[in-house]
Amino acid sequence: MALAGVRVIELAGLAPAPFCGMILADFGARVIRVDKTKVAMAMDTQARGKQSVALNLKHPRGVAVLKRLCVESDVLIEPFRHGVMEKLGLSPEELLKENPRLIYARLTGYGQTGSYSKAAGHDINYLAMSGLLSMLGRSQEKPYAPLNLVADFAGGGLTCAFGIVLALLERNRSGKGQVIDASMVEGAAYVGSFMWKSRNIGLWNRGRGENLLDSGAPFYETYCTSDGKYMAVGAIEPQFYIQLIQGLGLDASALPAQMSVSDWPDMKETFARAFASKTQAEWGQIFDGTDACVTPVLSLDDVSSHPHNQQRGSFLRDAQGEESPRPAPLLSRSPAQPCLSRDPFIGEHTRAVLQDFGFAAAEIEQMDAAGVVECKETKARL
Repeated sequence: MALAGVRVIELAGLAPAPFCGMILADFGARVIRVDKTKVAMAMDTQARGKQSVALNLKHPRGVAVLKRLCVESDVLIEPFRHGVMEKLGLSPEELLKENPRLIYARLTGYGQTGSYSKAAGHDINYLAMSGLLSMLGRSQEKPYAPLNLVADFAGGGLTCAFGIVLALLERNRSGKGQVIDASMVEGAAYVGSFMWKSRNIGLWNRGRGENLLDSGAPFYETYCTSDGKYMAVGAIEPQFYIQLIQGLGLDASALPAQMSVSDWPDMKETFARAFASKTQAEWGQIFDGTDACVTPVLSLDDVSSHPHNQQRGSFLRDAQGEESPRPAPLLSRSPAQPCLSRDPFIGEHTRAVLQDFGFAAAEIEQMDAAGVVECKETKARL
């Protein structure tokens, strides 16, 4: 796989950092997640392909073990607020002095500098600070956060993984590692660059929810079908719009012009009445094979059974029968080969990993007895 041979240390966190680690693991990196000791269950639901080492970072020897892991690895992913790693004596300066080739990825909400760098927050806060949240929502309604996708995952985990791959690529030339300051505010804003770059062409001149691409237009909207399901419409171009009107059985000459903004609310009602006359499956039969840009809104339970997704193998099942998306993008020569076995228990690989890093068996046993590490491979075999 593309990242085979890359050794990654991921400090356990929530959502963005685990996603970043999973991406790297899916594409071949060896990702070792460092968990806390005395924790019953991992909060990482994106642990596919990872190993788990449990360390007590409140104990100096636990910190020393982590430092040794980092010194002998290619990448460190740390999700803590600014200053936490410095207090542990594991700052970028300290670790890069020991391992000049280390890629030190710092994934936080607000970044490593600035007045908010030590502030708590979640996706909705980062999205708000990026400017994007002000644009999301229906007309005459408050801003609406689209789950925790934009900042946590697109602007956070995915952007951080991209930064890591860039740094690894650059290291091939320079032989040196570097620090990645991955701010979810800035990552989300960067993902939304189109919003800034398109303001001067009039796409966002009207209020929230009243523009072409934010649910203002009747031809870029979702509609309820007679069976309570939904269809998504994205018929922006005139040639696609004509096919939409034909599929709906409407008379184009009796409708206002497509870009008559003042008529958009009434046109939405017309389209809504039409879509409500048939089931989702019936509309699928009508629009499949056309360029009307009309597709069913699939649920998570239905998505893998759609013929297109089946043909591409877009979703996979693990050993426990849980379904999830296949890693993307699909590389022709070195595609991802995601691990389909169950997620690791906390501390399941402590002993094996420490042995790989040169710790003697007796030393591991002593640290386990002293509460510096936790070895739980026996539980994993049950």
